[in-house]
Amino acid sequence: MNSYQPKTAKGIILIVDDTPDSLRLLEAALTRYGYEVRSTVNGGMALTAAKAVAPDLILLDIKMPDMNGYDVCSALKASPVTRDIPIIFISALDEVFDKVKAFALGGADYITKPFQFEEVLARVDHQLTIRQLTQDLEQRVEERTAQLKQTLQDLQQAQVQLIQVEKMATLGQLVAAVAHEINNPVGFINGNLSCAKDYTNDLISLVRLYQDKFPHPGTEIEQESQNIELDYLIEDLPSILSSMKKGVDRLFQLSISLRTFSRLDAHTKVVFNIHDGIESTLLILKHRLKANDKRPAIEVIKNYGELPPIECYPGQLNQVFMNLIANAIDALDELQTKKSEELNKDYLPQIKIDTDIQYDKETVIIRIRDNGIGMPSQVKDCIFDNFFTTKPVGKGTGLGLSIARQIVVEKHGGSLDFSSALEQGTEFVIELPMS
Repeated sequence: MNSYQPKTAKGIILIVDDTPDSLRLLEAALTRYGYEVRSTVNGGMALTAAKAVAPDLILLDIKMPDMNGYDVCSALKASPVTRDIPIIFISALDEVFDKVKAFALGGADYITKPFQFEEVLARVDHQLTIRQLTQDLEQRVEERTAQLKQTLQDLQQAQVQLIQVEKMATLGQLVAAVAHEINNPVGFINGNLSCAKDYTNDLISLVRLYQDKFPHPGTEIEQESQNIELDYLIEDLPSILSSMKKGVDRLFQLSISLRTFSRLDAHTKVVFNIHDGIESTLLILKHRLKANDKRPAIEVIKNYGELPPIECYPGQLNQVFMNLIANAIDALDELQTKKSEELNKDYLPQIKIDTDIQYDKETVIIRIRDNGIGMPSQVKDCIFDNFFTTKPVGKGTGLGLSIARQIVVEKHGGSLDFSSALEQGTEFVIELPMS
């Protein structure tokens, strides 16, 4: 017995045997070789002891009163706390049937009484070595899995950043080009409208003078004046020119909004008025806010606080505003489509935008809320995940909110949170540091 020396690190062994002599001999032998030994004389106590402090290995007798070893083994293997503990059966039962049943229930080994101590020690050491190797392997697999998962997340994040950079660059170039192309003809029209207005007033003055000096110009001229409705023309022409001027001014504002929205951010933050960004976004989305065949016009309720200009990346923040407001419009359209017959006739689709200062944290708060369809819990758990979308194929990339959160959190050191309830709407809250 003394010639065998265990090779594994010492561990905790639980012995379960209702025979005091056998229990005492095993406990003494294993303790002598450095194992920490605990012992019980019945199955119930064994289950309690194993769940209280899980041993590294269990030596289990089969024939015991009240609860035999097979039942104890089944109970141990059924519990997630104890199912991985190796069990060596030690029994006087030597039939093949008994051994097969022991292995079928999850036993790791089987020793027949009367046993040799060296055999017991060798089998214990063997099972503890296997357990240690298994744990080491599982730990390595977990570590490798965690590394692969982190690598995948890093790759996805890098992909999202590349998409964002490319998207912003392409969008900025496109919008800037459109704004430039608008400016040229609009500037030309605006300049000529001023001249046209002056010329028109001069001609109207001249016609009025002719009417005063020659009240009876002749039948032919009087007939032509009636044909062209001269009095109405004189009255309406300035109004037409005024309407054209308003249209040109509207185009100028749109061009300014496009340039504001598409600002290409430098490597450092710049001072920017948040309200200008929101207004430029609303102006670009104005066509989507109008009434359509499915719903009335969306009312935008703005409650702007006295925000100071903040240091930020304006183009990227405008992208966040665009995404959140566009999603709010989508939610209102979806509610109207799915619940058109159930909605109260007085229901009006709304988007509320509030801004304020949180002085204790030196941050600005932007709240964007809709009274649309809201989100179920399974969607709320995933909305910031890369490539997650509830929209049909071809309608969304699943990157909008992921990029929005990255811009707010990583680029600006802020936070982007939300709350939502089905058929009650969704609110997104952006918090940004003022400096």
